[in-house]
This record gives sequence, C-alpha cells and structure tokens, in this order.
Amino acid sequence: MTLLDDKINQHFASLVVRKDLVKAVKGNAIVPTYVLEYLLGQYCATNDEATIQTGIDTVREILRKHYVHRNEAGLVRSTIKEKGRHKVIDRISVSLNDKDDVYEAEFANLGIKKVLIDSGTVKSHQKLLVGGVWCIADLEYEYTEDKSASPWILASLKPIQISRFDLDGYLEARRQFSTDEWIDLLIQSIGFNPQMFGKRNKLLQLIRLIPFCERNYNLIELGPKGTGKSHVYSEFSPHGILISGGEVTVPKLFVHNGTGKLGLVGYWDVVAFDEFAGKQKRVDKALVDIMKNYMANKSFSRGVETLGAEASMVFVGNTDHTVPYMLKHSDLFDPLPEKFHDSAFLDRIHSYIPGWEVDVIRAEMFSAGYGFVVDYLAEILRSLRSHDYSDRYKALFTLGDDISTRDRDGINKTFSGLMKLLFPDGQAGDAEIEEVLRCAIEGRKRVKDQLLRIDATYPEVRFAYSDAAGQQRLVHTLEEDEYPHQYHRRVAVDDSAEAIAGAQGASAAVEPSQGVPAVEQPPRSKTTDNPLKEQHLVFQENQRGVSFDSLFGAYLAGAKRIVVTDPYLRMFHQLRNLMELMETVSKLHGPEDEVAVHVVTVEDEFNGDRQTENLQKIADACATVGIQFTWAYDTSGTKHDRDITTDHGWKIVLSRGLDVFQRFELNDTFNFANRLQQHRQCKEFNVTYVRL
Repeated sequence: MTLLDDKINQHFASLVVRKDLVKAVKGNAIVPTYVLEYLLGQYCATNDEATIQTGIDTVREILRKHYVHRNEAGLVRSTIKEKGRHKVIDRISVSLNDKDDVYEAEFANLGIKKVLIDSGTVKSHQKLLVGGVWCIADLEYEYTEDKSASPWILASLKPIQISRFDLDGYLEARRQFSTDEWIDLLIQSIGFNPQMFGKRNKLLQLIRLIPFCERNYNLIELGPKGTGKSHVYSEFSPHGILISGGEVTVPKLFVHNGTGKLGLVGYWDVVAFDEFAGKQKRVDKALVDIMKNYMANKSFSRGVETLGAEASMVFVGNTDHTVPYMLKHSDLFDPLPEKFHDSAFLDRIHSYIPGWEVDVIRAEMFSAGYGFVVDYLAEILRSLRSHDYSDRYKALFTLGDDISTRDRDGINKTFSGLMKLLFPDGQAGDAEIEEVLRCAIEGRKRVKDQLLRIDATYPEVRFAYSDAAGQQRLVHTLEEDEYPHQYHRRVAVDDSAEAIAGAQGASAAVEPSQGVPAVEQPPRSKTTDNPLKEQHLVFQENQRGVSFDSLFGAYLAGAKRIVVTDPYLRMFHQLRNLMELMETVSKLHGPEDEVAVHVVTVEDEFNGDRQTENLQKIADACATVGIQFTWAYDTSGTKHDRDITTDHGWKIVLSRGLDVFQRFELNDTFNFANRLQQHRQCKEFNVTYVRL
C-alpha cells in the first residue's frame, strides 16, 4: 500500500474499500457500484490481505446465490417456491393500487409484480415509488386458490444503503490530511488513480459531485465520448438517478396533475439527463418552460398549487465538433436540441464543465488504492446539503460590481459545493480559497460568455474579483486563452459584419471584445516574436497548441552548441520528450551543418542501465542527422536546474524541464496526441527567456 492508503485506513477504518475489488467481484452482474461496495464494505473493509480474500469469496457467494440475473429469473422463482423463502438482491419499485387501496411491489429482474408491501415500509423509503431502489429482500411463496391474490409475499426489505455515519468524525479525520492528500482520497473514492490526473483535471472530476452536496444546483457537461460523464450519476450514489434525456415527461419529472403523484424531483437529490445533446431530438416545449421555472425558483406548479423541491439537475451529452469549430460557427452549447438552445434556459445553469479537457477513460486510469465506500461518502455529501459555505470567501475577496445577481448565484453555489468537498471543516488557507473561487467563476463565465454569443441583448460582463487590498484580478477560461480571436465573437451581432467583410473581400476575423481586456492571457504557442526578446510565459493546465518548435525553435536557431540540464530524464516518456527536442533541433539546421547537444541529468537509482541504454539510442539516432549528442550524469546531488543554454547568448529556464505534457496513450498510433505535440494537453508550467 502507498503511504496515503495507510493513512486512509488509519483514519477511516471500516469506511473504505480497495477500489479494484469492485471489478474483481462484479463479473457479469449488472449491478451499481454502490451496491457492490455496500457488500464489500461489510466484508472487505480492512487492509489485511487474507481477510480481503475471504471477504471477496463471501461477496461472490452472496451475489451468486442472491443477485437476480434476468436470464435466471425463472430459476430463482422456482427456488423460492421450493424452499418457501429466499433472499434476493434486486431493484424494487412500488405503485399504489387505488382500486384495492394497497401498495404493490415490482421486482425488475425477477419479473414478478403485485407483491403486497405494507404502508410503513413505503413511508420509510419513498423512493420506492419513483424509479425504484436496489434492495435486499426476503421473498416467500404461498399458493392460494384466490385468483386475485398473489402467491408472493414480501417478508422483509432493506434498501442497500449505509445505516449510520458520524459527520463530526468525518470532519475531524479531514484535518489529518493535507489538501492534496484529501483530493487524492476523493479521486480514489470515485475510482480513479490520482497519479494519472493533474490538479485541474482532479477539480473537474470533483465538480461532478457538487450536485450531491448542493441543493438545486444546475450543472452541464458537454464533451467527447468515453470521458465518463455519466458514470458518477449512475454508479456513485443511491440518491441520484440517471435518465435518458429523451425519456422524460412533465408528469414523470415534476407532477402528474391527474393523480397528484409527485415526480422525480420530489424524491431524488440529483436528476441527471444522459445523452442530453442531439439537435434532432424532439423536446416538449412545456417541459422546457417548467424546467426554466424550477431551475430558477426551485418550484413548479400543479394546477393552482405551487410545489418546491431540492433536486439538483445535471445535463451531460456528447459534442460533435471540436472547440475551435464550435467557437467559429456557433457556441459551446451547439450540440443541444433546439428548444434547449435557449438563452433563458441556459442562463439558469450554474456551471459548465469543459468535457473536452477530460481525457478518454483508459484502463490504467482506474485506481487500485483505497477510497471511501461510495455509499458512505454519498450520505456525508447528502448531510452537507443543509450547510451553506457560499460566504467563506467574502472576508478575503469581493466580486466585480458588474457581475449580475444570477452570475453571483452560480459562482456562490459552485464555490460552496467545492468547499464542502475539499474543506468540509471550513479550514482553508487564503490561497486555497482563492483557487476554489477562481474555479467557480470560470465555470459560470463559460456559461455567460456563450450567452453573449447567442443573445445580443445580454450585456458584457467583466468576470473579476478584488482582494482585501483592492487589487483586481481577471478570470479567463482556458479556451479563451487558446482561441482568443474566435472566443470573443458575438455570433448574434458578428454574422452581419462577416457578410459585409466577405462581400468586400476582406478577412472575416473579428477582434476580441473590448469589454474584456486581453490581459493575463498566456499565449498559445506564439513565443517567437521577431526580434527575439526576454520574456516570461505562463501556460495553464490542459492548454493545447504547445510544441517544442514554437517554444524553443526561434531561440535555438543558429546555435552550434546547446546544453540541456534536466535532472528528470529517467522515465520512458521523459526520454521521449528529449528525443522530440532533438527533432526540433534537427529542423533548425541544414544537412551540411552540425550542432552539438550536451545533456546533464541524474542517473536513475533503480533503472540506471535502461536509462543509459535509451540515452545511447538517442545519441545513435542523432548521429545520422548531424547532431553530436553527448550526456553526463551529475553526481553532486545538488543539480536541480532545468534549463537550456545556447552558445549564441540565450538561456531558457523551464519550471518543469521538458516534462510539460500530460499523459497520453503512447502505444496508440492512431492518435494525433501521440504524433503531434500541439494536440496534447499540457501540465501547468512556465518558461523564462533570458539573454546572457
């Protein structure tokens, strides 16, 4: 186990489980993660390997004997008949038979209906009435000659959820972890390996959890397929329900005016709409109008009566085009159905997760470490819904005056949710609070900036905040920094301007809006101003468009000797970066010229032979293209510099050395990130160019 795993088991004994065990026991059982982890939490919540193996065997046996597979439903019904009584794990829903004045249960996989269930059980677990709940139930069979009576008898029923939790103990244990350790614990609890994600990507994953701890929170995430957008809402919590965007109706979601039956928002903490995107989808205009009112006012009407609810709404869907394409031709809400592509509806959304920044899920991204039993964390987050952390930044920072009330609500709710996740005890430093605030502002800014493109009547907003000293700081979205000329187009206004420009034969490019000054914007890839100058460039995590050619090319051109100093050239991907730097060098001189490159690094303590072998391979390859490549291991133990120096007067200081790109699939030949650096996502880093 890692040191973090040891710490997790020390402070959350019996409340955590090793996340790779879920795959080990799931097999072909189509059962939610929280059901499996409920069982694993009963038998495998330990770090003793022998006990874990015994627990796995026990859980497998329970699933084998009691989980109902649809294709084995007949066999299970026969078992109940022959034995008279049998325990089953199934999804159970309940409806009211108003003719006989009784409640009747239906077992989804077992395929039996009209099983009588007492009113007390239904009152205790009202979600049985809407959508159904996974339960462990004792079923009995007793034949009767009464044709109207069911032979099935429900002896007992227990929803699969944690029985109790100690919020004060949770808050006290949180204080034993650093912020980075706590974030990694939460990422492992979701099921991912935190070592595979940067800080920004971890926060994007955690924003998905805000609807579980924040009431009436409206979130949207649009991005490529396969990034795990809907996973959290289907597998993470028994308090959330995931439905297809095309399957919902007004009665199902809100209330049936005829029967008075309350819909999904009345029973679930989170209602998530999967596959929400799709321009051709048919959408009920009445549903959109009611959703607008509910998302803004937390209420909806049933005839003359107005009802309130606390359910958060989440919309997830796939994008059909790249970000620059959407920014050039429409907006970042482009994939939505036409009736939802409505400024009044979109203005109710509190935050927009940029799904294109989230990497496609690969096998190595899953965690083998310890994380919370998801049902335990789900109950903790549910209890935090009654707390409000939205004012925790106000003693330190003040939002800009031109940020509207609705924008402030979105920022405050996102800030409150992230604080509950990261600092539930409220003990956060000033810099940590500022980081959370910037993240919250960015999520709402992404929504509002797109509204400016859709509806010309919206006034421009300068998303900024001030510290206690009165210093104002602007917030930018990452795509704003990557594509500044496309990002600030006002589509509703600029189309006519482009038509005029096109008629005149001029470029249709539109300059960035004057309402948002272009300051504090790290350039995408243009670092080679002519003449060359000393400068300091900052690049954000997940930024694309960066390459060694654009970073270093102009400053290395003409050099006859180059010295690269980087103590971290050990792992395969780090040495691949070095080889790609040699590719850049090879482009800068003709075949008749030669250039000497000397590398100073530190020998790998455990795999020095492999490191030496790979460096020699680079040297052999360089010799064929006129590069005299040499290297030396620094043995002083004091070399921490990361820079590139040239014999013609330039020093390039690198905050991260050459390791500026995030992980990508090295073995996938059919992947542009593998072949072209500008298609890779970056880590956060900075570069300083100094004239010697």
